Amino acid sequence: MLMKPLQHAHTRSIAVAASPATVLAYLSDHRNLPVWAPGFAPSVSERDGQLLVRRDDGGEFAIRLEVSAERGTVDIVSAVDPRRGAFTRVIPNGEGSEYVFTLFFDASTEPGVVAAQMTVVDDELTAVRDACETR
Repeated sequence: MLMKPLQHAHTRSIAVAASPATVLAYLSDHRNLPVWAPGFAPSVSERDGQLLVRRDDGGEFAIRLEVSAERGTVDIVSAVDPRRGAFTRVIPNGEGSEYVFTLFFDASTEPGVVAAQMTVVDDELTAVRDACETR
């Protein structure tokens, strides 16, 4: 029996005129996070084997990049609770790729908050596409 209500998944995708290997390599490099997701990770550093995101307000939190080249996945998850984060996949799309990005929201999250966050995700996907297509 479920103790807590299920979260709502919201997914976006974007076609990228670059190979899945190129997109996966770009996403797998934590140094690129501030380039394509500056609102989430304005700064990322590595310390004692952990990736630390430092936000503009000075707050800091640990993340993990869980990468599977075989599956084409790059999940950006909380180091404390890997069930929380962004779950992404790069799949072949013709001669290019499709980058699929899913976030989960609590059922109680206001629709306007979800819409605003997904607008940010749309911008992030565009940044990934632009970076990978110019490589």
